[in-house]
Amino acid sequence: MKVFVTGGAGYIGSICVEQLLNRGDEVVVFDNLSEGNRQSVDPRATFIRGDLKDPPSISLALERSAPEAVVHFAANALVAESMVNPGKYFHNNVSGGINLLEAMIGQGIKRIVFSSTCATFGISENLPIDENTPQHPINPYGESKLMFEKILQWYGQIHGLAFVGLRYFNVAGASENFGEAHQTETHLIPRILQVALGQLSHVDIFGTDFDTPDGTCIRDYVHVLDLASAHILALSTPKSGFFNLGTGGGTSVREVLTACREVSGRPITALEKPRRAGDPPRLIASSEKARRDLNWEAKFADIKAIVQSAWRWHVAHPFGYQESGVPGRIESR
Repeated sequence: MKVFVTGGAGYIGSICVEQLLNRGDEVVVFDNLSEGNRQSVDPRATFIRGDLKDPPSISLALERSAPEAVVHFAANALVAESMVNPGKYFHNNVSGGINLLEAMIGQGIKRIVFSSTCATFGISENLPIDENTPQHPINPYGESKLMFEKILQWYGQIHGLAFVGLRYFNVAGASENFGEAHQTETHLIPRILQVALGQLSHVDIFGTDFDTPDGTCIRDYVHVLDLASAHILALSTPKSGFFNLGTGGGTSVREVLTACREVSGRPITALEKPRRAGDPPRLIASSEKARRDLNWEAKFADIKAIVQSAWRWHVAHPFGYQESGVPGRIESR
C-alpha cells in the first residue's frame, strides 16, 4: 500500500512510518518540522517538507505521491499552550486539517486514519471510557480534535470519505530505532528518565491526595508500538468510525516512578506539588470496540515493559535526535 503520513517526523508518526515500511508499504512523510525531527524519519521513506497551512503544497505532494490512503498525525498537542494560545490550535489542527481533506478530495483520495485524543472527553465520570461516553473537552486542544472528528463525519457523508479516528490515552515507550524527543517535554515517563540521566534535578508529582490507592493520578499507558499497529489495522477496516485505544488498566504516578527507578537502577528525586486544575483522578480506556472491529489488542500491558523500551532508547539517545546538548529536536537545513 502507498501511504501518505502527515506529521511522520513526530514521536508517534515516526514509529508508525517505521512499522508501515517494515510490512512492505511505500511511505511518503509530509512534515513542516516545527515539532518533528528530520532524523526520526526512516530513511526508507520519502520525505517532503511541507505545511498543512499551505494548500498548494499539500495538493502538489499528494499529486506527486499518489497515495491510496492518508494517516494524519500533524497537529499541535500541548494542552497548557492551547489554554494560552487557542488560535494556534484551531488554525493548525482544524484549518490545516480541512486543507488536507480538500486536497485529498481534489486528488480522489478517499481514505484517512486520524490521530485523535482522549482529550475530546474532558473529565469523565464514566470508567472505563468507551466510545459512547459524552465528549466535553475542557481545553482548546481537545476541542480542536473534536471539531475535526465532526468534520470527518461530514466529509464522509458528503464526499464518501472513509475515515477512522483513533483516540489515544497516555502514549509511551519506543521502538529500537525511534523514541520520544519533544522540544518541550511534558510527558511523565521521559521527564522521569531525564532525571535518571542527570538532565533534570527532579520530577514533579502534581497531587498526592486524589481518591486513588496511593493518592496520585491513574492513567492508561499504551505502548507506541501498539498504537502503530492500530493505525495499520485501521487502514484496511471497511467501516468508518472512532475507536478508543488503551490497555483497560491503569498505572498511578507513583507506580510509574517506581517502575522507572527499577528499570534504570538509578535514584530519581520526586517533589510533591499541589494538584493541577482539571486533572481527573483516573483516566482509563475501554478498547472493546477496537478489539471487536479492528482485531486490535495491546501487547504491552505491563508498565515495566513500556518503561524498559523507553529507557533503552533514551540511554542510546540521551540528547534525543541531537548528538549533544539539550535534549530535544534538531532540524535539517
